[in-house]
Amino acid sequence: MAKKQKYYVVWYGNLDGIYTTWEKCKKAIAGVKGAQYKSFFTLKEAKKAYYDGEYEDYKGKNTKKKKTLSPEELKQIGEPDLYTISVDAASSGNPGIMEYQGVDTQTQKLLFHQGPFKDGTNNVGEFLALVHGLAYLKKHKSDRGIYSDSKIAIGWVKRKKCKTKLKRTHKNKKLFELITRAEYWLQTNTYKTKILKWETKAWGEIPADFGRK
Repeated sequence: MAKKQKYYVVWYGNLDGIYTTWEKCKKAIAGVKGAQYKSFFTLKEAKKAYYDGEYEDYKGKNTKKKKTLSPEELKQIGEPDLYTISVDAASSGNPGIMEYQGVDTQTQKLLFHQGPFKDGTNNVGEFLALVHGLAYLKKHKSDRGIYSDSKIAIGWVKRKKCKTKLKRTHKNKKLFELITRAEYWLQTNTYKTKILKWETKAWGEIPADFGRK
């Protein structure tokens, strides 16, 4: 039986990047103390990890996703809090055309939308959407929480830094301006808003999803 194709992300080595064979990956990390690398089952996951993730986001984790949750797991997760807003992003390509939006979790009423932006990535959009949502709730003096289905974007917001490896181009100049503004907002503002992880496997797609999967 033929082996399933794997993709190898090297964040730190002789030459970082995405490799399609273990042999090439080994050369990229050979002799490097503390090399950072991880295998993925799809190119989409590998690109997401390389362009928008960090090794620490995946270290020690099984990158093969579970298909279903047990009744016990579903019970433990519970139901989503509807007194919240939800944010999400969509990108056609990675990088590619990206946009993001925020909606009322219960009614799915659109609260804000930005884009499309050229040469963007999904997690950059998720990060911007989260910061936009935090600013929106603070402006309206709302005590609601905010949902995102992106662990990476939530981590970036907590660190007050967009850690993307996306390269600057003349096409995404405006996007990087928004990233700078978002980081500045996080560094100069305080908020009490609860940032919540949307449990897609238990609840389905986040209400702010663009429905393009």
